[in-house]
Amino acid sequence: MAESMKGLKRSHRCTEVSNANIGEEVTVMGWVQKRRNLGSLIFVDLRDRSGLLQVVFDEDNVGSEGFEKAGSLRSEYVVAITGKVEKRSAAVNENMKTGDIEIIASSLRILSEAQTPPFPIEENSQTKDEIRLKYRYLDLRRPDIQRNLMLRSKVAYLMRDFMAKEGFIEIETPVLTKSTPEGARDYLVPSRVHPGSFYALPQSPQLFKQLLMCSGYDRYFQITKCFRDEDLRADRQPEFTQADMELSFVDEEDVMDVNERLLQYVFKEAIGVDIALPLPRMPWQEAMDRFGSDKPDTRFGMELIDVSQTVAGCGFGVFTGALENGGSVRAIVVPGQAGMPRKKIDKLVEYARGCGAKGLAYLGINEDGTYKSSFAKFMTEDELKALIEKTQANVGDLILFAADKNKIVWNVLGALRLELGKQLEMIDENQFNFLWVTQFPLLEWSDEEERFVAMHHPFTMPVEEDWEKVDDNPGAVRAKAYDIVLNGTELGGGSVRIHQDDIQEKMFEVLGFTKEQAWEQFGFLLNAFQYGVPPHAGLAYGLDRMVMHMVHADSIRDVIAFPKVKDASDLMSEAPGAVDEKQLEELGISVIQVKEEPSQE
Repeated sequence: MAESMKGLKRSHRCTEVSNANIGEEVTVMGWVQKRRNLGSLIFVDLRDRSGLLQVVFDEDNVGSEGFEKAGSLRSEYVVAITGKVEKRSAAVNENMKTGDIEIIASSLRILSEAQTPPFPIEENSQTKDEIRLKYRYLDLRRPDIQRNLMLRSKVAYLMRDFMAKEGFIEIETPVLTKSTPEGARDYLVPSRVHPGSFYALPQSPQLFKQLLMCSGYDRYFQITKCFRDEDLRADRQPEFTQADMELSFVDEEDVMDVNERLLQYVFKEAIGVDIALPLPRMPWQEAMDRFGSDKPDTRFGMELIDVSQTVAGCGFGVFTGALENGGSVRAIVVPGQAGMPRKKIDKLVEYARGCGAKGLAYLGINEDGTYKSSFAKFMTEDELKALIEKTQANVGDLILFAADKNKIVWNVLGALRLELGKQLEMIDENQFNFLWVTQFPLLEWSDEEERFVAMHHPFTMPVEEDWEKVDDNPGAVRAKAYDIVLNGTELGGGSVRIHQDDIQEKMFEVLGFTKEQAWEQFGFLLNAFQYGVPPHAGLAYGLDRMVMHMVHADSIRDVIAFPKVKDASDLMSEAPGAVDEKQLEELGISVIQVKEEPSQE
């Protein structure tokens, strides 16, 4: 039966007890990790968020009633134990922080009993994610998850500490805002007092932080929740935490400088990693050409090679057809993999198709000088030699080719490069490679909407010398935008903002907004800009992604206390769920049941 604490106070967390406490009486509280009954002695490993501590029960010290109670302990019972700290009588456990000491218990209180948990509470759990997330309150007891969340707390503190010293003011912006276009789907919140009207949960505090610059706050910072109704993946959640900032009277150099020093400080203080400054920079075009990605992982090579000129006029129609349609032919060289089995190559071809390719051409250079290829018979010996020379491939290497529009070729080879890098263990997982990607295109063409859309958002400042191209060649206009990338993940992004009326009006025009539509959507910001707006710029980090990399987790779910799964549901609380009909009536909402279309299979 559970007991009360009866005024008992915890003196130490488990791993706060050390050699310095030998001979002292201490009181510790926590969960039973393991109990071992040796007859005359009972050993209990006690766990709290700090770690494990061994407790020894013998009848002489704890009494017959206490010894019997200790024998009834089970995994995950919550207990309070008082006893004397002593050096271990048996062998030292090098794997425990407290492995050279133990507590000889003099009293035991069972504060709460527990059912047998559905999975072991242990590090690096092999339990299926669905089970762990259904019982997330138990999963959160695992030492590795607890370390992750404690590190996350430390990172948030370090960020606030650094930003305060740099003169930033922390200001909260609204969570109930107005829905605006030009981004991911909003989560909408119906208004009871304004029937038929909706708030939107913020995708970012973008407009409000720009308003704060109009209001003269100069340097703003906030760690805040943001929401995007978009498909999930390993580094994306419907609700996420953003470390957000905006600065006045600055250009991109100022923003990059303060953020480089922020990253250097946080990584050193949080995990002891030294970051050399300044961080390298790479224009967007170079990143795409070399890595097929605007968030390149620079920890390994296998870069893309443009072989378009080399294969122009060759006998292979797939290559020449792509060039005639305005595309390109590019390759990656996979070192030492000429002997890759055909089944494995076929899997790579299927992977490439999943990334948008029509297929994947390959050329292996065998040790005897022959070729293993999907297209060699369509090309002359000289054409093949020129291709190998261009790629600088060696005997024993495998060359993979994609031929299509640039966007598809980049996507396919960029993804293949990462997949092969993992498969062939070419990536040093303990390396932290930061990179600024700069000079993004201001606009990108949307086939779905048949118009140009903002690559970042409509308030991004164009590069001055490119602005004259906006009417004749809008896709060639570069933006004063910059992303901070770590090991192939976009940690954060930002830009210099437009603060001139004429440029902002033209930007809306290019995006297909009438003046009336622009004022309807962004009127409060445009109105504020009429009263004196300073030049300003900013950046926002995904805090979850940053901590994910710090702890080498495979998913941001391992650094978020209560994450959602792939379909944006919460397996533990069973959100989202139906609501009472009365609530819907108050909101003037009627729910229409959507019939599922019968399967065509």
